Amino acid sequence: MIPFTFARATSPEDALGLAALEGHRLLGGGTNLVDLMRKGVEHPVTLVDVTALSSDISETAQGGLLIGGATRNTALAAHPLVRTRYPVLSRAILAGASAQIRNMATVAGNILQRSRCAYFNDPAASRCNKRLPGSGCDAREGLNRYHAILGGSASCISAHPSDMCVALVALDAQVHLLGLAGARTVPLAEFYRLPGETPQIETVMAPGEIITAIELPPLPVAARSAYRKVRDRASYAFALVSVAACASVQDGVLTELRLAFGGIAPKPWRALRAEQALLGGPVTRDAVFAAMDLELAEAAPLAGNAFKLELARRTAFAVLADLTGETA
Repeated sequence: MIPFTFARATSPEDALGLAALEGHRLLGGGTNLVDLMRKGVEHPVTLVDVTALSSDISETAQGGLLIGGATRNTALAAHPLVRTRYPVLSRAILAGASAQIRNMATVAGNILQRSRCAYFNDPAASRCNKRLPGSGCDAREGLNRYHAILGGSASCISAHPSDMCVALVALDAQVHLLGLAGARTVPLAEFYRLPGETPQIETVMAPGEIITAIELPPLPVAARSAYRKVRDRASYAFALVSVAACASVQDGVLTELRLAFGGIAPKPWRALRAEQALLGGPVTRDAVFAAMDLELAEAAPLAGNAFKLELARRTAFAVLADLTGETA
């Protein structure tokens, strides 16, 4: 372990000042950062404990929710307003990790967790453009079962690891940021960058910026929502494909739909093409598969993950059929 120093932030402004210093990394629960330090991927000079920052969950004037960045995942999943108004979020968090990890992990840390790609996590034996720009991407010709089929590039095909963020993208969550230039709000759907030629730049955050909160809009359709995660084993594992959906049906047709996927792209993937194709029609297998074909039209699967195309279609239909009561 490389020696490092430790500091504790007691206010957002305090955290901002420390985060702006070279070599300083913010520490929430440490469920990702500490692992990366042990593996030699991360080498912080100073860890800045930000668990004293806001962990409040409060109702906004508009009827949405404001969630402090230091909120523990367990507290968020168990909150009565989350369970009743946004059940997809509670279910995604519960699917994401063991109780011990949820008890430690924070909302901001979950959003900022880094790739779980085996090649990214092995600096001793692999090439990874995300870890060392210009070194190559061993995943393209290697073991890519868990990797992206949409949104990847020649430089990186790592899939985003979060379950919680798939639900948040479906719910139109907003990220509250604080930086040296002041405060700003960014839609979570626009917060992550696709890898392109610079996979090491993962978000739109400016240097030194911190996440202070996440905001959920009032969204009546979210009361009827679901999350399904397909993985290699029943115990906690990263998604091969996951689906977050909110749906409203009247007279047998979809009148409102929000659909997002995990496990298939370098960021939580909002399926806007599929949504538009399905709105105004019934939820049938043929309709969902046709809509998913539109969504997956630009997919670039590799030898190890081509099965995700069919798995995404089938999982989307299963989730929407359950939500709407359709069977065919």
